[in-house]
Amino acid sequence: MEHRVADSLKILTEADKEACETVRVSENEPVSGKKRLFIESYGCQMNFSDSEIVASVMRDAGFATTSDVNNADLIFLNTCAIRDNAEQKVRNRLKQLNFIKKNKPGMLIGVLGCMAERLKTKFLEEEKMVDIVTGPDAYRDLPRLVEEAETGQKGVNVFLSREETYADISPIRLNSNGVTAFISIMRGCDNMCSFCVVPFTRGRERSRDPYSIVKEAEDLFRDGYREVTLLGQNVDSYKWKSEGHAETSGETVVNFANLLEMVAKVNPELRIRFSTSHPKDITDEVLYTMKKYDNICNYIHLPAQSGNTRVLELMNRTYTREWYMGRIDAIRRILGEDCGISHDMIAGFCSETEEEHQDSLSLMAYSDFDFGYMFAYSERPGTLAAKKFTDDIPEEVKKRRLAEIIELQRGMSLTRNQRLLGTIQKVLIEGPSKKSDSDLCGRNDQNKMVVFPRENFEKGQYVDVLITECNAATLLGRVVQPEPVVG
Repeated sequence: MEHRVADSLKILTEADKEACETVRVSENEPVSGKKRLFIESYGCQMNFSDSEIVASVMRDAGFATTSDVNNADLIFLNTCAIRDNAEQKVRNRLKQLNFIKKNKPGMLIGVLGCMAERLKTKFLEEEKMVDIVTGPDAYRDLPRLVEEAETGQKGVNVFLSREETYADISPIRLNSNGVTAFISIMRGCDNMCSFCVVPFTRGRERSRDPYSIVKEAEDLFRDGYREVTLLGQNVDSYKWKSEGHAETSGETVVNFANLLEMVAKVNPELRIRFSTSHPKDITDEVLYTMKKYDNICNYIHLPAQSGNTRVLELMNRTYTREWYMGRIDAIRRILGEDCGISHDMIAGFCSETEEEHQDSLSLMAYSDFDFGYMFAYSERPGTLAAKKFTDDIPEEVKKRRLAEIIELQRGMSLTRNQRLLGTIQKVLIEGPSKKSDSDLCGRNDQNKMVVFPRENFEKGQYVDVLITECNAATLLGRVVQPEPVVG
């Protein structure tokens, strides 16, 4: 799955991506009489969405959130197990937190999420670094687990559910800009990509009631939010069935295209994004739905992982190079050449030859991606690849291939941005630019970051920005007033 990076170029090495996506979040400062919770999230957007669910569960149990780890009574690390670097980062952080804990009797530390499920025994028995270990489907149980830990026991629940979607929990929007928000539409994954641990750490796919999704979008719009991102490990496989739902009569079947339309109809001023799409599942119906509604953003994240059919087969991606190129052709045909497309690419997967690496480069050139998330292959214990294949590409070769992928993407990103010079882009203001308070920033339809002078504009507004400069990461410009309508 993908992610959220503020105004920075989405051409990321493994370490860069983790640095961008490690976020400490707080919703409110502690109030008198309440215990204090500190949450730190790592990895994909789904983890950040999950942390908002956790904060809501713990609020109902009497905890307020804090942004100061030294003031916390309870610390949760919501973890990622996708790459080894992510796990090492969490281990190092746990050592720091345990040092703080020594000087604060009664403080509890918990590890949540994918890494918790995979390494529960090591954390609890071998390294004794945590008091609570909770998997992604057991967050409702956290208050009980905390009570157990407060008595000196270890609180553990890593049970994977076939039903849990947290549809009835209203998330607390952590570290929110008040403009953009995530909505989780499904959980788990049924794809068994050989390099990926997600099916083992998040369980099987299950889709959330679409009417609860629409209500959450309505509530967010009423509260001033103007953009939502629908989240799932594979949103295109979203499918919900019900007999005799309160909103309908008879059996109801809702697929992802249907859901997109339902959310788009909430309000034309509410922008809709989604992540992540799978090349084998994204349909023309989804693309035509995007074309039908102006508030569904003209942007798709479509992970490729490799440009060679043999390697894709080893990865168990269930599509070929030609199929992927056909999906790119469909996007360009239906949504136009300006549709933003991003990707994931893995360098140096097991047995990848130099010619197969060149296939990845040529697929990138064919697809003309706007940006991408790119990594050297990192073997994950327990995955099908770790069991079946040898990680036989030398690290120096992986690094060189990754550098070539990044260099190609950087050039394409710059060229794609240069095409927008002199155009007017509709931008939703998210807040001040990271580099200067005198500038504001926001994203255009294609998910490109745009920076422009603040003047008297405020976050949450839509503005028309004339693009005057760019680099590979960012568009720069100035706000222009729309032409008056005559007649």
